[in-house]
Amino acid sequence: MGAPMCRNLEEKSRARVIAHDRRSNATSVREVSKADTIFLSLPGEPEVREVCNELLGHARPGQAVVDCSTAPVALARELATAFAARGAQFADAPVARTRQAAIDGTLSITVGADPALFARIEPLLRCMASEVTRCGAPGAGQAVKLLNNMVLSTTVMALAEALAVAKASGVVDPKLLFEALAKGSADSFALRNHGMKALLPEAHPERAFPVTYMLKDLGYALELARSAGLELQGAGTVQRLLEETVALGLGEAYHTALIEAVRRHRAMD
Repeated sequence: MGAPMCRNLEEKSRARVIAHDRRSNATSVREVSKADTIFLSLPGEPEVREVCNELLGHARPGQAVVDCSTAPVALARELATAFAARGAQFADAPVARTRQAAIDGTLSITVGADPALFARIEPLLRCMASEVTRCGAPGAGQAVKLLNNMVLSTTVMALAEALAVAKASGVVDPKLLFEALAKGSADSFALRNHGMKALLPEAHPERAFPVTYMLKDLGYALELARSAGLELQGAGTVQRLLEETVALGLGEAYHTALIEAVRRHRAMD
């Protein structure tokens, strides 16, 4: 996601962009830290924490750090406090939609930031996204993204179960089932995309949004729920099925591979 986001940022903002890939020695975090506004796009909490710990050593008043990764709400709040102590500002701005959306500059970004910082970074975010929504204070952007993925994963589970029933029973053609659902109250973005394009043709490619990433995001959402005193039943079931999918050796497959775990559960006579 990061590479096309950088490309759109440079082309549309016409600002000088310094990029650093943790897998390359071409540049360094120290060099990136010279920028007034720093965007992060990293796999998860360990990487965000590692990079931000280094950035904090170079942080200065007036600097803004914008984390476009998907990470825990508690981490966003912690980093906002840490950067504020150095006179810098922090915003969480996780991105949603596909890699193609990142290439096209049509991502959806949910932002946790104070109003002044949001006003400063919104024009830059719009170079990468067609939808930019301020959700509240630091942490709020992550909360919306995590709950979005929680709802998506639960919907994908329901679609996988419906498809598994259709195929196992033979009562209705699976393609016809999904087409009919799309005409009724079960229609959704997940059905038209994850259902039609991945579940139905049994296409779960690697190098897309894998099972391990969805499991990570769902874990962060459940962590947020527990911190609010809630134990979520539906999301807990999805977590268990995703863990089973990883155990089947499909951790790097597209997250719709969850259907393989669904199939393993047989009714008792």
